[in-house]
Amino acid sequence: MDRNETFNVLFLCTGNSARSIMAEAMMNAMGGSRFKAFSAGSHPTGKVNPFAIELLKKNRLPSEGLRSKSWDEFAAASGGPPLDFVFTVCDSAAGEVCPFWPGQPISAHWGVEDPAAVDGTNEEKARAFFKAFSVLQNRIQLFLNLPLMKLDRIALKQRLDEIGKREA
Repeated sequence: MDRNETFNVLFLCTGNSARSIMAEAMMNAMGGSRFKAFSAGSHPTGKVNPFAIELLKKNRLPSEGLRSKSWDEFAAASGGPPLDFVFTVCDSAAGEVCPFWPGQPISAHWGVEDPAAVDGTNEEKARAFFKAFSVLQNRIQLFLNLPLMKLDRIALKQRLDEIGKREA
């Protein structure tokens, strides 16, 4: 990996309305110019969950331009950007057959409970979103602290898998 390279990171989830959207916004804010994050879904809902947008705004993370989109936009057949890393953040997407990604991305599963699936009061939903946000933020920070230039692909894959097992 080139030291001056910007790494492209894709976060995947089935609906691309909450977890992957929050991860995209976090990575773009926290990763600076070293990382460019995207998100997509295998079956996108077509809208971003308002609890996700509210939480991003409360944490002063940019939410402009975020949208629920299909992973087909990032497939090699669609001329998507070359990807360096692909992270699935939901168990459903992790079990699906993914398109062929451009580049030779290293992938890992970083499953997070779906806050959008919580039935209950707005307070209960907000708590579920905060929990998912915290887990993703912790994992992204761990990822950003990895010595990417010093790890070979096998060691890097192992570290990414370990990060995916960490909670907030």
